[in-house]
Amino acid sequence: MGATMIFHTFATQDERREYNGSCFMEIQPCLLPKGTEIEKIVAVDSIKHWKDDSLYISDENEFYKHYSDIFNCGFYNNLQSGVVDIYGINYYPPEQLERIIADIIRTKSLDYQPLLKWLEQNKNHNGIYILGI
Repeated sequence: MGATMIFHTFATQDERREYNGSCFMEIQPCLLPKGTEIEKIVAVDSIKHWKDDSLYISDENEFYKHYSDIFNCGFYNNLQSGVVDIYGINYYPPEQLERIIADIIRTKSLDYQPLLKWLEQNKNHNGIYILGI
């Protein structure tokens, strides 16, 4: 039995739809300029779903089980902060990414390599979003 893969990338949105439709959580870089107010960053109107450069999570339960302690510092749409909301908007500012990356390296949780690689490639943006299903 092979290792469980919960992180996926797709070349096109057609490929994503063929794989599992819209039943994914999505991790994407925040492309708003640094210095943008948090209210604008977490506003629903600032979010554009289903991007080709996103990392997709196919099993929200496994993700929560293995990564909720690492992604425990996101900002929600209501400006509260806490553990990852698998149904909502979660924003992680740039200053949190180094700690998140270090925790992923330290814990080596389920299927961590694609997540680590994606975070390293996107850490120079204005943080990241984890968008719920």
